[in-house]
Amino acid sequence: MVAEHSSKNFGITLRVWRQAGPTQPGRFVDYQSQDLNPNMSFLEMLDVVNDELTRKGEEPIAFAHDCREGICGTCACTINGKPHGPGKGVATCQVYMRAFRDGDVVTVEPFRAAAFPVIKDLVIDRSAFDRIQQAGGFITARAGSAPEANALPVPKPDADLAMDAAVCIGCGACVAACKNASAMLFVAAKVSHLGLMPQGQAERDRRVLAMVGVMDAEGFGNCTNQYECSAACPKLISHDFIARMNRDYFTASLRAAVKPASSGASGGA
Repeated sequence: MVAEHSSKNFGITLRVWRQAGPTQPGRFVDYQSQDLNPNMSFLEMLDVVNDELTRKGEEPIAFAHDCREGICGTCACTINGKPHGPGKGVATCQVYMRAFRDGDVVTVEPFRAAAFPVIKDLVIDRSAFDRIQQAGGFITARAGSAPEANALPVPKPDADLAMDAAVCIGCGACVAACKNASAMLFVAAKVSHLGLMPQGQAERDRRVLAMVGVMDAEGFGNCTNQYECSAACPKLISHDFIARMNRDYFTASLRAAVKPASSGASGGA
């Protein structure tokens, strides 16, 4: 529920995870942050706190950010126990201080997953996602100048589904929300948005086998179909894509078992 505010400024107690480095112990530290504008974003509030810490000669809070428009996914934090904090379909940078009340204790910490080690404070290493993407998140079809729009017809339902999957920003909220730290929603989105398009068919089988294999090797947990992943996703990606990926993986595994790996067999529709 979003708190109701007048235009009057207010204050909170920020309880933030501080950790100097990957091998250092971490702990929660409280900071009093006063005179906050209810219309500032959560990251702007962290900027204010860091300005105060810098003036005191203290180490500012390390947190990741780039676009601050809900596009890049780097701002990912757990706020009051929820990946990206209060609200639905928003990233951390899209959370505003009007979601909290005067005097609230707001706890912020990094996403917790063995595959996302903490670098410093609220910054995590999500390079495991990069390695999954590198394993199969590409097509080998020529990608030169734009083709004639009608040269390769794509059914609208497939195009719409592909776009729904392609909006994944790789923030890792699905992993943080899952009790098993599963990356199934992320991988399913990346597999599906290419697998639904004609240009992605040449690598369809190889893609899903490779990306799922790297996901398992990186130490992500198993999916138990509780759908916390889609509930926490800032882009509201449906967990239905997980079922689609499981089907593709099963089909690709069967084909791999009956054909030599060198045969270059591609997936079907």
